Amino acid sequence: MTHAMTACGVRTVGYQEKPGCISVRAHWTHWPCLLPQHGPGAKHRREIVLTDWQREFVGEHPGRLVRGLFHSDGSRFINRVIARGRPYRYPRYNFVNESVDIMRICQEALDRLGIEWRMARRNTLSVARRGAVARLDEFVGPKW
Repeated sequence: MTHAMTACGVRTVGYQEKPGCISVRAHWTHWPCLLPQHGPGAKHRREIVLTDWQREFVGEHPGRLVRGLFHSDGSRFINRVIARGRPYRYPRYNFVNESVDIMRICQEALDRLGIEWRMARRNTLSVARRGAVARLDEFVGPKW
């Protein structure tokens, strides 16, 4: 994990193992060059556009992006409804984000993976069909 950061040019990388995760830290003045989406202010009020290298990576590994998006701003839960007078339960995913750019990036990655989705609200993407949930399960996995 630290190898990837040092390959980018970071000189000092540290990490600490914690229950269920590994905390990685690196201080580097050139992070904004590599990740230009980072900046002052709320992310939903500024343009979020992938750079060429990011688009290429997402094109090759859309599942990794989807995993990160759903782990940061998504949830998997059991939806409970009454259908034809009977209780019915099924797993479902929601992704919630105020940034239309991040939502579009998520939608494009899901499309690339062949995962059906719909917008439940302007800021909430829903994956609820059985096959789509099963497919998304292949990439997202449990949160830590």
